[in-house]
Amino acid sequence: MKRNPMRGTRIQSGLDVLLSGNLKKLKEARVGILSHQASVDARLRHIISLLHARMVRITALFAPEHGLWGTAQDQVPIDSQDEPTLKAPIFSLYGDRRAPAAEALAGIDVLVCDLQDVGSRYYTFIWTMALAMQACARHRKKFIVLDRPNPINGLQMEGPILDLHYASFVGLYPIPVRHGMTIGEIALWLNDRFDLGADLEVIRMRGWKRRMYFEETGLPWVLPSPNMPTVDTAVVYPGGCLIEGTNLSEGRGTTHPFEILGAPYVNPEQLAGLLNKDGLPGVTFRACRFEPTFHKFQGQSCGGIQLHVRDRTAFKPFSTALTLIQLCFDLYQPLFAWRNPPYEYEKEKLPFDILCGTDAIRKAIESGRPVRDLEKAWQSDVTAFAHERKPFLLYN
Repeated sequence: MKRNPMRGTRIQSGLDVLLSGNLKKLKEARVGILSHQASVDARLRHIISLLHARMVRITALFAPEHGLWGTAQDQVPIDSQDEPTLKAPIFSLYGDRRAPAAEALAGIDVLVCDLQDVGSRYYTFIWTMALAMQACARHRKKFIVLDRPNPINGLQMEGPILDLHYASFVGLYPIPVRHGMTIGEIALWLNDRFDLGADLEVIRMRGWKRRMYFEETGLPWVLPSPNMPTVDTAVVYPGGCLIEGTNLSEGRGTTHPFEILGAPYVNPEQLAGLLNKDGLPGVTFRACRFEPTFHKFQGQSCGGIQLHVRDRTAFKPFSTALTLIQLCFDLYQPLFAWRNPPYEYEKEKLPFDILCGTDAIRKAIESGRPVRDLEKAWQSDVTAFAHERKPFLLYN
């Protein structure tokens, strides 16, 4: 019989730990909550309902990208509105403003942040948290992070360190693409290394180990954004999101976003054959055809590939995606193209460059430099970052 993930949970999330303790300090304060649909306990009960039932005075809600309940697609601005049950305002942090305004913080004493991250620099929730921390520091509001698992483990790191010249809302501070940290650890790192000045408290998980993928935690998976339906999606996302910087489809509008990739001009058998011949670790490529129901190439027949990850530990999502992009650049000129701005509030720099955190990778692809050479170039930086992050790691 398949084990019920609701039973015998191995770990407790920061939310579960908070609820098992003394809520007196929160009950004495006016509380704001920064959350989304994945902000649930081990029994799938949402943080807003849980704290409200325990007589915590919730006076403001804050919504990251995709909105409080994850209904908006990528890069769709979120409107502020009122929450009818609590009669509390919901302030959007994805639109004209991406940090809480002074008036939004005026009615709270503490902001509780409970967001499920997916372990990739591009995923905007960690940067929403960073901007909220800065705002709370300016206005002297306490900031509490309820920690959650990095779903693709806390050991493996990959990709270049962000060059601050390419800072954007898909990367505000210099970390690798796959950073191997929890959201609570990132909060501690940001607050110390960049002097954010937040009155910060991180509620640690109980029982989480750095080697764990999300399925090993015993916690239920709730998609944190519309195109992050499974842990398998999160596994490929550190590479698959790079496709957004090109005119290839990243599989939005299919049931396997970031796993299915392609375009009408792609020969699927040719592309799959060359990728499999390359012997990339931990992954096999299946030639496929697909028709997106929305987003790029909506309603058009696309040739492409589906990634089948055979060995998560060996798989290198970022290097794999670069190899695919380099092949498409070489094979399908002039149909293949880099996506033009605007993208994630950046109006000048190429989307591919801000996703990579540098223009060096795009220029190397254009010049025909092998991906393996690029990998060697960023590996020393990743090794240095591994040492830098050590003081902020909360788990073994």
